[in-house]
Parts: sequence; structure tokens; C-alpha cells
Amino acid sequence: MAVDASMPTTVVSAAATTSSTSKSTTASKATTGIADNFQTFLTLLTTQLQNQNPLDPLDTNQFTAQLVQFAGVEQQLKSNDQLKSLIDIEKSAQATAALAYVGNTVAVDGSTAKFDGSATWNLKSDKAATATVTITSSTGQTAYSGSYSLNQGNASFVWDGKGNDGSQWPAGSYKLTATAKDSSGNDVAIATETQGVVDSVDLTATPALLSIGGNTYTTDQIKRVMRPSTSTTSS
Repeated sequence: MAVDASMPTTVVSAAATTSSTSKSTTASKATTGIADNFQTFLTLLTTQLQNQNPLDPLDTNQFTAQLVQFAGVEQQLKSNDQLKSLIDIEKSAQATAALAYVGNTVAVDGSTAKFDGSATWNLKSDKAATATVTITSSTGQTAYSGSYSLNQGNASFVWDGKGNDGSQWPAGSYKLTATAKDSSGNDVAIATETQGVVDSVDLTATPALLSIGGNTYTTDQIKRVMRPSTSTTSS
């Protein structure tokens, strides 16, 4: 079959096709917002009003109701954006507050502390009592056990890592268990807190996480910020 050389031939390059597709996609994305739809609605409304049948005019009440609905949705979306901004500001404030704990000694609820030269627990008793303190290693071995007199309120227990036989235990995680009785032989509940220095803060987490002795805690788990105390020791 012969081809007439005088017949115009249209050649579409891949680059042109890609560019056209990209523009179409961009235009599609640009009209997905409620604000763009609102402008389109107004354009359609104006066109309809300009071309309405004078003998059968359009129902303006319906248009008014639709305008109010569009305005309400638009306002709600703006409110959501503002709330998101407030949340972001609050997260930033929480992260800044968490940084203030770095380097400070704090107390958190718990019975397991990191021992590296020394380990500190806080014991809280509602009344004067005699407590039996037992410290066990991560493998369940009893590292230390002893009896101590506690007054009503808070007291710190600092362990130097020495067992009852005088041997030195290695660094690691140790758990303290305390049972107590008052002068009448009745059981007394003892609350335990671990005490340690905040060595770092993970700001990528939500909420921010404080690292204390290899364990992580949120700021709402911090009970107190204090200076190191040695009111009660095992030596």
C-alpha cells in the first residue's frame, strides 16, 4: 500500500505524553479540596442564575441551604487545621519539658533498678515498721537480704553491690522486694520506687521517653526530682 508523502503525520513523543499526564494529574489534585469545590459551586450557581427561565425561576432557598452547608464544612476543616497546629505546639512543649530532666536524679514507680557501682530504691511506709529487704539478680539469685527499721514516710535504700557474704555482684538489673510488719506484728504495705539519673531523652517517640538505667519512662511516670540521698544503706 502506498503512503502519500503529502499527508500530514502526527508524531507524539513519550515526553509529551508524560507531560500531559502529569499536568492532568496535577489539575485533578488541585481540585480535590473543599475550597476549590466551593468555587466551582459558585461558578455553577452564577451560570444557572444567569441562564434561568424567567417563567420557571430556580429555587433560591435550596441554593442558600447549600451555600450554608459548604461554608460550614469549610469552617470545620479550618478548625481541624488549627487544632492540629495546637497539638503540634503541645508536642513541642512536652519535648522541651522532657529535655529538662536530662542529668537529673528522679524517682519512678518500680522495683527493678540498674546497678553500676550503686543502686537506689525509695521505700514508702504508711507507719513505722521493720522491713525485710531482699535484692535479687535478673536470673533470680538472691544477692542481698537484710532487716531495717523504717519510719513513716519515705526512705532511700542504697545498695553498694555487696552480698551478705561480702562478695561483689556485677553490674546489671536488680529487683528489690520489701515486706514489713509493725510493732504489733501486722503486715505493712511498702511501696517501692526506683531512683536513677536521666541520661537521655528520645524525642522521636510520642510522648517523649526518658532513659533511666537502660529503661524508658514517660514524663508522667516521674514521681519526684531529687538530689542523690544515702539515708539508708546496706553497708
